[in-house]
Amino acid sequence: MRLRNVKGSQERILENPYTIQADGANGEDYKGLWNQNFFHNNNPIHIEIGMGKGQFITTLATQNPGINYIGIEKYSSVLVKALDKRTQLKTDNLMFIRMEAENITEFFAPGETDRIYLNFSDPWPKDRHAKRRLTSRQFMERYNTILSKDGYVQFKTDNRPLFDFSVEEIKESGWYLDEINYDLHKNGPAQNNIMTEYEQKFYQLGNPIYKLTAHR
Repeated sequence: MRLRNVKGSQERILENPYTIQADGANGEDYKGLWNQNFFHNNNPIHIEIGMGKGQFITTLATQNPGINYIGIEKYSSVLVKALDKRTQLKTDNLMFIRMEAENITEFFAPGETDRIYLNFSDPWPKDRHAKRRLTSRQFMERYNTILSKDGYVQFKTDNRPLFDFSVEEIKESGWYLDEINYDLHKNGPAQNNIMTEYEQKFYQLGNPIYKLTAHR
């Protein structure tokens, strides 16, 4: 689906104090320095890659003031939707980066993050694009670098082929699967779960939601 361009989205991103434009930025100015220079505390850092309109991560940031959150999104026209939610928050524990996901090791130091959320990621259905999937072994290696010793990845999707691919790819990458759930909301909305915009939509349609968590 082609994204609708939002006029002025780039300008809003550049002007917003809680958003970083990765294009043209030097990753060394951020790598290993998030807590020191941006959050000004030593709280754990959790990131969401492909945050979309930001409902998931803004809710987490509101509920967990003792955790620092960073949302990553590559589309400016989508990220500005999250900015609208961000301006309503009375908290300083949430920042955004407009960035391609494959560049995360340029902006995060080894062991700097404690949790990675992947929600309803692009399935990249063609086989030749498999390495672009956010649960591919190429991306799992990136996560392996930036996650702390006890860190883990959480992934949710409505796409069964992508989920099956993810389960096998994670195993092949040498990770351990802590949870594999093929119908997260089978008995009604799951407890201790925050829904994304897509998740709410698919749940209301009666589509099963798949979830896994994995650690090294």
